[in-house]
Amino acid sequence: MSAITTQERIAEALLQVKAVKLQPDSPFTWASGWKSPIYCDNRVTLSYPEVRTLIKTELAEAIRREFDAPDVVAGVATGAIAQGALVADLLGLPFVYIRPVAKDHGMGNQIEGELPAGSRVLVVEDLISTGGSSLKAVDAIRRAGCSVLGMVAVYTHGFPQAEQAFAEADVRLVTLSCYDAVIRQALATGYISAEDEALLKEWRKDPAAWTGKK
Repeated sequence: MSAITTQERIAEALLQVKAVKLQPDSPFTWASGWKSPIYCDNRVTLSYPEVRTLIKTELAEAIRREFDAPDVVAGVATGAIAQGALVADLLGLPFVYIRPVAKDHGMGNQIEGELPAGSRVLVVEDLISTGGSSLKAVDAIRRAGCSVLGMVAVYTHGFPQAEQAFAEADVRLVTLSCYDAVIRQALATGYISAEDEALLKEWRKDPAAWTGKK
């Protein structure tokens, strides 16, 4: 029997703590209005020390393995603030986090923390959907006079539009797990049936137009 991959191990952990939920018969509604048979909230993992440590360790290892040494780690608010801080602590690096927009009061910051101009920044994200909010953080870092080495994320839905957006923004993305790995693990453990697997794969082809189980 082949050894379990990192993608599958993370997928298994996300399913176990219900950070990822699959409901083909009762779809979720995303903020975008899309109907979806899957919902991912990786903040749940913070409540489980074993899973939290696994994710922190694997994110840090991905940074060491895949990127040149960064000067600063940046987390994307709000979902990746905690993950990013944990990773920065493990790597012994400074940490900042990036708001979606600048505050309309106080100092008016979009970047919270000290980010010296010229810093080489590695961005941490919890979830990649279309990539829009993640790349807004990249834009903010670049406007601050810093370079972005790349981004690591816990999970991606693997939408083609996200892959295109990251390519156009010239941002290298490395993720610990993905939609396909979650579906494989869910099927292997009996969480979903073969019929559910077919429906989940159908949804991913055109999530904006998907309306639910026929």
